[in-house]
Amino acid sequence: MTKTYSTGLPIWCAGCGHFGVKNALQYAMNAAGVELHETLVLAGIGCSGTVQNNIGAYGYHSMHGRVVPTAIGASLANPNITVIAAAGDGDGYAIGGGHLVHALKHNPNILYIVMNNGVYGLTKGQDSPTQEESSAAPDECAFDAMMLGLAIQSTTFLARAITSRSDQMNELMLRGLEHARAGRGMAFIEILSPCVTYNDTYPEWLNRAHDVDPDPDYDNGDRGKAFGRMFQLVQEGRIPVGLIYYGEQASLQSALVGDMSPFDSLNEHHEKAARKHLGAVLDSYSV
Repeated sequence: MTKTYSTGLPIWCAGCGHFGVKNALQYAMNAAGVELHETLVLAGIGCSGTVQNNIGAYGYHSMHGRVVPTAIGASLANPNITVIAAAGDGDGYAIGGGHLVHALKHNPNILYIVMNNGVYGLTKGQDSPTQEESSAAPDECAFDAMMLGLAIQSTTFLARAITSRSDQMNELMLRGLEHARAGRGMAFIEILSPCVTYNDTYPEWLNRAHDVDPDPDYDNGDRGKAFGRMFQLVQEGRIPVGLIYYGEQASLQSALVGDMSPFDSLNEHHEKAARKHLGAVLDSYSV
């Protein structure tokens, strides 16, 4: 750690589930032997958007809803680094919902974590897309990102954890990180992370959580069977947690750029012009 930067203390409310998410991410990075200086953690807007300040790796605060395409761009630009993206349910599923769909389709080599608490905590408790009893539209069904992921046939790693079960959360985080680092595609992990201030669902979610890992009727290697069982559990009012789906599909990097030589060629061809334009931009800000 240089003298110019040190990790900050989390600004979350006491009891917020995001503390557990941060700890799980740090556990996974340590267990996988991920070096901080070879890691980029990107975060979006909302309470979850400060997690990169507390990790110690390189961090980037993206525009609202744009953390996923920013992370994909970073991974394509430098495939040798570990890229981790983090968002909240509002940032990831509302304004960022379109990017989520295409990321699931493209299957890039990144770890994407969404901290779901059903509310916009930073802006004082408005309903997010995952709110089950929306005050504005009480008859609507909540958005289920895992069901969406199962419906897109190129997904390779889908998981859901709950901060109340830290051992499982840690293990899923480690497996997801290793999946992305091995070039197998995007590891998408939704973590139920209750907001103790505006939507304290700790006891409710823990009581409704159904662990699919030991479920004899659940097959996380069969997309169709997993979808059917997920739908059944949701209809029963349960919340499936665990490794939702694991499969094989070419990642965006392997399918698009291979050894990245096209990008190297492009960079070499445009390097002089890019430097010239960048210099002009920097000069425009000089006093």
